[in-house]
Amino acid sequence: MADSESSATPSLALPPRIARGSRSMRIVVISMAVIIAALPFVASTYVLSLLVLASIYAVLAIGLDLFMGQTGQVSFGHNAFAALGGYATAILTTAHNWPPLAALAFSIVISVIAALIVGVRTLQLRGHYLAMATLALGMIAYTLAVQLTSLTNGFAGITGIAPLGIGPLELTSDLQYYYVVWIIVALGIWSSFRIKDSRVGRALGAIAGNEEAASALGINAARLKLIAFTISAAYAAVAGALMAHFIGFLSPEVFGLDLVTLLFAMLFVGGIGTIYGPVIGAVLIALLPAILGPLADYRQLAYGVILLAVIMFAPSGAFRLIADLAERLFDRSSEGEKHG
Repeated sequence: MADSESSATPSLALPPRIARGSRSMRIVVISMAVIIAALPFVASTYVLSLLVLASIYAVLAIGLDLFMGQTGQVSFGHNAFAALGGYATAILTTAHNWPPLAALAFSIVISVIAALIVGVRTLQLRGHYLAMATLALGMIAYTLAVQLTSLTNGFAGITGIAPLGIGPLELTSDLQYYYVVWIIVALGIWSSFRIKDSRVGRALGAIAGNEEAASALGINAARLKLIAFTISAAYAAVAGALMAHFIGFLSPEVFGLDLVTLLFAMLFVGGIGTIYGPVIGAVLIALLPAILGPLADYRQLAYGVILLAVIMFAPSGAFRLIADLAERLFDRSSEGEKHG
């Protein structure tokens, strides 16, 4: 049974020819950075607000990719940690007048503690049992957000959430949020790469390949999965808090099952296990309402169709397609120049 599961597990690492240190990869990453920096100058107000949301989703997607892409686990419940981070920040800043950064820090701490408590037992499950348990976690969080009206105001939501800032310095425009949140995304990418290149990251990769074999080699799979789970929960808490500050309003619908659908679409469209891929997926999926135009009411249908098409025809995701194309254009051309 273990052998069949391991053989069915897809390779999550980039092929050597498009490894992170290659010339083509450097070109792809630099191009992405330039495009992201330049987009606000050509985007409308509406598209700019979608791009800010895309950057917030990217933070959440990078964290989920650490647990799913690098560790090979499944979670349908990270919206719960985003909700916890968002509501903790919203309640502390509106009801208790906490500074936004202090509330953000507290939301991360409480989400990590919740992930530790939940993960100790939940991560003993595998496969579809783990998937169902995490799905239940997200549903519980949503129900609590609806029912605990004394804290969350239920569907009426929490209004008047202070913008993100330090003292008198506040983010008051979409453009300011855009660049600040993308800096946070860059820090998230850097942190994820540092984890992936560490001993912990290599152990997580071994667990993703074959958990039984990793355990036989002396890797404490339960402890490492819990570490990955809590780190990804911290990413989710940051994203939830950023969402609260940016929108200025929070209600249960923000963190419902639609968010789970969005996240899975972002991971698989962009390329799960690639770190950069979920960022590309976040931008593509977040911009879909603008792309669809008058058909925006059918975006849930569009998410499903796009996700199905990617799984069927481009299972490696957009990032691997872009990286492979860049490798063909640049790395091979440079090799030809050397031979010539």
